[in-house]
Amino acid sequence: MIETLRERMPLYRPRKLPVQLPEAAVLMPFTDERDPDLILTVRAAAMPTHAGEVAFPGGKRDPEDTDLLATALRESEEEVRMPRNRVEMLGALSPIPSRYGMKVTPFVGIVDPNVELVAEPGEIRTIFRVPLSFFLETEPEMAPPIDFYGKKLCIPSYYYDDKRIWGLTAFMIVELLNHAFDTGIRYEVDADEQDRGKSA
Repeated sequence: MIETLRERMPLYRPRKLPVQLPEAAVLMPFTDERDPDLILTVRAAAMPTHAGEVAFPGGKRDPEDTDLLATALRESEEEVRMPRNRVEMLGALSPIPSRYGMKVTPFVGIVDPNVELVAEPGEIRTIFRVPLSFFLETEPEMAPPIDFYGKKLCIPSYYYDDKRIWGLTAFMIVELLNHAFDTGIRYEVDADEQDRGKSA
């Protein structure tokens, strides 16, 4: 699976997001193993946004950041002490707008499975890992469609142990699965489907 990520990610072509929003970036770190884990965090309860939710390490772009990749690496180092020089970067996925008015770009990277991470207590409650195989073998639960920047989207959710992985984080995971592993998970409802649903 890890080699599939290495082979397929360079072929990904990010789509532009035609909205002007403040920018942020996150790191999607996979462990360098034949059966890799995806490293995630639970945000601290006192955080002003996404408090207590599952998220990737990352945050808002600072003026000093040379680009969004620098943002993702800096924030990962600050939040979980991820050594930025130990990340094998595979590429970026398409940016996604958050419900808090941010344009968030995910970067996919590979890290040593033995990397020692430490949560910054002011921002991160805990760090945990989920096998990539779990996402490949588990169909996400889809919420009813909502209006999202002019589109009708069904928000995906995964449930792993006592964690709910949903929203922006789940969208990023689904985008990766669809590209690298051809899972064909659909979350966008087109106009024809909406009309059929109304007439049924």
